[in-house]
Amino acid sequence: MDKVGKHSRKGRETTKRVSEPEPDYDEEVLKRHKNAQAVTVLGEEDASVKLLEDLVFGAEDDLVEKLDREDGGATLLDDDDSSDSDVENEARLKVQPTRTAVWEDEEDDLEEEVDMTHRFRRDLAKSDAEAKMSKQKLQQRMKEQFQKAMGGMPSWAETKLKKKNKKKDDSDDEDEDGDDLMRKTGNFVGSSDSLPKGIIRMKTCLHANNDRPSEDRLTTVQFHPSAQVVMTAGLDQSISLFQVDGKTNPKIQSIHLERFPVHKAQFSVDGEQVVATSFRNKLFYIYDMMEGKVTPVHTVRGLREQRVKEFEVSPDGESLLLTGTSGYLHVLTMKTKEVVKSMKINGNIVGVAFSHDGSKVFTNSEEGEVYIWDMRSSKCLNRFTDDGCVSGTSMAASKNGQYLACGSAAGVVNVYSQEECMRQNNPKPLKAIMNLVTSATSLRFNPTSEILAIASRADDEAARLVHIPSFTVFSNFPMFQRKTIYRAHRLDFSPNSGFFSLANNKGHAPLFRLLHYKDF
Repeated sequence: MDKVGKHSRKGRETTKRVSEPEPDYDEEVLKRHKNAQAVTVLGEEDASVKLLEDLVFGAEDDLVEKLDREDGGATLLDDDDSSDSDVENEARLKVQPTRTAVWEDEEDDLEEEVDMTHRFRRDLAKSDAEAKMSKQKLQQRMKEQFQKAMGGMPSWAETKLKKKNKKKDDSDDEDEDGDDLMRKTGNFVGSSDSLPKGIIRMKTCLHANNDRPSEDRLTTVQFHPSAQVVMTAGLDQSISLFQVDGKTNPKIQSIHLERFPVHKAQFSVDGEQVVATSFRNKLFYIYDMMEGKVTPVHTVRGLREQRVKEFEVSPDGESLLLTGTSGYLHVLTMKTKEVVKSMKINGNIVGVAFSHDGSKVFTNSEEGEVYIWDMRSSKCLNRFTDDGCVSGTSMAASKNGQYLACGSAAGVVNVYSQEECMRQNNPKPLKAIMNLVTSATSLRFNPTSEILAIASRADDEAARLVHIPSFTVFSNFPMFQRKTIYRAHRLDFSPNSGFFSLANNKGHAPLFRLLHYKDF
C-alpha cells in the first residue's frame, strides 16, 4: 500500500510538473484573442461608407441575384453560349423600350397636303388626279423612286438585322461563286457607274470650230470614229477638221468645194474617207484623208435620181444607203460605186437608221409610217404607224439594239422597243417625249445608249438631252441664261460620249464636255 501510495504521489507530482506551464498558455491565448479583436475593429467599415456603397451598388447578395435574374440564372463566370443564342439576340433587337412622349401636339395628327403641280414634284405624280398628296405618301413615293433609280435599296440604308439576314441568305452561294472564280478566266469586275438622271454634269468648252468658224450655216458636225478629231461642214462650201482638246481645238485641215454647199458630210467606218452631198444635184464627193485627194462622183450606175441629199453609211462600211425621191431607198456599194438594190415605201422618206449590226434598216415616212427592211433580202419585215404621228420628220436607232426613236412635226418623239417593233403590228411607245414644241428634226443616241439628243432647227435653243431609260430630260441643258445653241441642224457624240456637239445656223459648233464619261 505504501508503495502504491508512493507511486500515486509520484504520478501526481509528475502531472503537476507537466501542467505547470498552463499560466503561460492562457496568457498567449488571451493575447491572441485581444489581437483578433483589434484586427476585427480595424477591419470594420464605417457605417456611413457601407450605407453609401449599398445605395449605389446594392448589397453583394442583391447584386448577384439581380445579375442571375437578368442573365437567366447564368453567373458572370458562366461561359455557356446557349443562353445567348441568335434567337434571343434577334428578340432583344426587335423589342424596344416604349417611352412616353414628353410633348404631344394635336397638329401632328393632321395630314398636311403638298402641291404636286410644282415643277420639282410634277414627275412624282402618276396621274393628273394626284394634284395634292400627303407628306407621308410623298415621302413613300420619293423612297420608291430613289430605290428604282439605284436599282434597289443601297447597303448603307439597310438596318443591321436586314444585313444579318441577307448575309445568312447569301452564305449558301459563296462556295459556288468561289468555284466559278476558280473555273473561269476573264474580267469579273463589273461597273455600276450608270448615268444618273436629273442633272447631267457637263462643262461648256470653246466651240469645236473656233479656229475657223463657218461664214454661213453649218449643216454637219461629226466626231471621228477613232481619232480625237471633229469635222464640220456647211453652206460655205467647205469641210474642216479640228483636233478636240476642249481648250483651243486647233484646225487640222480645211478643203473648199467649188459651188458645192454641203448638205451632209459623214466619215466612213474606218475614218479614212469623208462622203459629202449637196442640195441641187446627184453629184457627191469622196475625200480621201490619207491621200489628201478629193474625188467627185458624177454618175452612179443604176441611180435614176435627179438629186441625192440624205444618205447613211452602213455599219460594216461596205455600202451607202441613198435616200431618193418618191419613197425610194438605194443601196450603193463603196467599191464599185453602183446601185445593187433598191427598196420603196409609200410616200417620201424623212428618216433612215441602221440596226446596230447592219442587218436591218428602219425608215420613217412623211405620213408617219415606219418600215423595217432586211438588208440581205430587201424584204419588208414589218410595218406600223408611229403612234399619234401625223407627219414624220426624223428617226434614230440606239447602238445597243434596244431603242428606236421617231420624230414628228408636232415636236413629239416616240421611243419604241426594237424588239416590239419587230413582233407587233401596232407597237406602243415606251415613252412619248414632248419637250419640243416645234418639229423634231434631229435625233441622236449616244454610244452607250444612255442619252437621246433631240433638237429642232425651227427655233432657238430647241435642243434637249433625254436620260435613258427613265426618259426624263436633264434639267440643266440647255442653259437658258444666255443663248449658246441657237438653231441646231445636226447632233453628235464622241466615240466614248466624252463630248457632245451640234451644228447651228450661226456657223458655230458649240462643244460640251460630259464629265460623267472619262474617255473621248
